[in-house]
Amino acid sequence: MADPWQECMDVGIEIARNAGTLICEALRNEVSFMTKSSPVDLVTETDRKVEAMIISSIKKKFETHSFIAEESVAAGESSLLTDEPTWIIDPIDGTTNFVHRFPFVAVSIGFAVKKELEFGIIYSCLEDKMYTAGKGKGAFCNGVQLKVSEQEDITKSLVITEIGYKQDPHIMELMLSNMERILGIPAHGIRAVGTAAVNMCLVASGGADAYYHIGIHCWDMAAGVVIVTEAGGVVLDITGGPFDLMSRRLIAASSRAVGERIAREIQAFPCGRDDRQNNLSN
Repeated sequence: MADPWQECMDVGIEIARNAGTLICEALRNEVSFMTKSSPVDLVTETDRKVEAMIISSIKKKFETHSFIAEESVAAGESSLLTDEPTWIIDPIDGTTNFVHRFPFVAVSIGFAVKKELEFGIIYSCLEDKMYTAGKGKGAFCNGVQLKVSEQEDITKSLVITEIGYKQDPHIMELMLSNMERILGIPAHGIRAVGTAAVNMCLVASGGADAYYHIGIHCWDMAAGVVIVTEAGGVVLDITGGPFDLMSRRLIAASSRAVGERIAREIQAFPCGRDDRQNNLSN
């Protein structure tokens, strides 16, 4: 039976590559930025330009489809996920990296129908790595099939998370404490790359064994969730329970054993939900 969403995926891949070209061109010029919810929540004119290009390009092909996109939501549009075919877009995942020219910046495009993710596309444009995955079809990087490490022992695992400013000192304390707890198991180490999309691709490709994060958004996670699971990995809530795309938190891991072991160490802190208003802070 033909895949009803293959045309959408093909279009998405082409658009992601075009978006990456815009990003790389912008990096040749001086990058200016503004702040959104906090002094470290950055946005550039390129974020907005790339997002507008992605959405307008998709609308030319699929007029009735819906969108959840980072800068559109920041401007006041809804982030509620419905049953309609929906593109979930982060035009520049790793804006802080982009501003500083730290070489990990990605275009992330997920696609959901009836609230179920159907495919994910992540283009790490400075590396020229195109990650793709369709439900039930496997995950690939530049056409080469991906497979997680299948590591089941946390003491032999390399773990990724992200480290960033938090306005609430208690949350900052918990974030740092969570890292200390993971290192104390002990794990082999913790890394921070600066983009959720690339972090999940590293788990999918076996370069890391797990990634956990509290406080990201559905547009950071949607594409990567498909890529990790299609590469044989698991995606969990930070409690170890079922993953919820709108929850703003996840563990992506090489195996359920590693994911659940991390979940036992993580201390949760409030981060809101994407399907409620006023939850756009980092």
